[in-house]
Amino acid sequence: MENGTVRPNKKSFQWSKLFVQNPQYFDYDLLMILVFLMCFGLVMLYSTSAYSANADFGNDMFYFSKQAIISAVSFAFMLFVSKLDYHVYGAFSWQIYYISLFLMLLVKTPLGVEAYGSRRWLQLPGKMTLQPSEIAKIAVILLIPYEICRLGPKIQSKKGIERVCAVGAVAAGGVMVLTDNLSTAIIVAGITGILIFVAHPKIKPFLQLIAAGAVVVVVGLSYLSANISSSENFRLRRIITWLDPENHADEGGFQVMQGLYAIGSGGFFGKGLGNSTQKLGVIPEVQNDMILTIVCEELGVFGVIVVLVLFGLLLYRLMFIAKNAPDLYGSLIASGIFAHISLQVILNIAVVTNMMPTTGVTLPFISYGGTSILFLMTEMGIALGISRKIKLKQ
Repeated sequence: MENGTVRPNKKSFQWSKLFVQNPQYFDYDLLMILVFLMCFGLVMLYSTSAYSANADFGNDMFYFSKQAIISAVSFAFMLFVSKLDYHVYGAFSWQIYYISLFLMLLVKTPLGVEAYGSRRWLQLPGKMTLQPSEIAKIAVILLIPYEICRLGPKIQSKKGIERVCAVGAVAAGGVMVLTDNLSTAIIVAGITGILIFVAHPKIKPFLQLIAAGAVVVVVGLSYLSANISSSENFRLRRIITWLDPENHADEGGFQVMQGLYAIGSGGFFGKGLGNSTQKLGVIPEVQNDMILTIVCEELGVFGVIVVLVLFGLLLYRLMFIAKNAPDLYGSLIASGIFAHISLQVILNIAVVTNMMPTTGVTLPFISYGGTSILFLMTEMGIALGISRKIKLKQ
């Protein structure tokens, strides 16, 4: 115990207490929200992907059935994880971190799989794939709180902040260099920054950093829009497309423009579930990053509000768990999960509404993706495990 914080390690951890003993509380509200989100996601996935699945595979339930199976397995795994004492993650957080880096390194070997123009997956038995960058998110969520607890008051020093930043920077750099996944690298860096912000007592340095970053972004975009019209770099081309999608429809702006048409045509209550026209082969891979556009088209603004309310409730429950966790380590883990979900939702919405360049960020619990749903539910299991440790006042 240090500063009221349990700092677990392999020597002190008791395997006999691996599972939570006599829990006083369990967040059933969070559990119900997850059930609603997963069911809504499966319904929208079938509606969105039925046409393309039938055209490509002769089975309109191809994407739905795969997602339903992995969702059921992930839900069961979440319940198992929720029964574990979350302190065990601190004891092995460095090992989980190194494993995530090693698996990302394997992407560069013949075990790596290329899809959609990117090499980000590992081949598994049974034609299954694994995206190691998803493990990197969990590794950072577990390791950085452990390091903050280990440092104690030293986290306020420059050296302490640099150490924690280095952990996040290496993970984000590994995601970027080894898997060429800029969006996930941004999320990993964002989780790091938010956890340091939560643990650090002063707000002024962060406000100054945000202001400086905003100035750099504005100046950078102004320069890029005027000087890179002939660039061949695909990331810079994405920025060009974002700045002027109408005149670059044949160079990457087509998906964005069709997504905006879908959003605009839905109105307030939408065309009705299953009545989208943009999903009929118009928007490429619409069941992935762009699924929210079909939600807008079929269910309208009202449907999107429902989705945002569900995510808002999810984040509220995570905030409740973070606030009432029995120690700093549990509180910071819940804060890290909060940061991950909020960043991913914000980035996905920003991409589909063309508020930022296309980055390939999926919408949590709704977009198609087995690896994503498995590790998202693992995070939810960890959060529920922390909730089991909350002590109720008599």
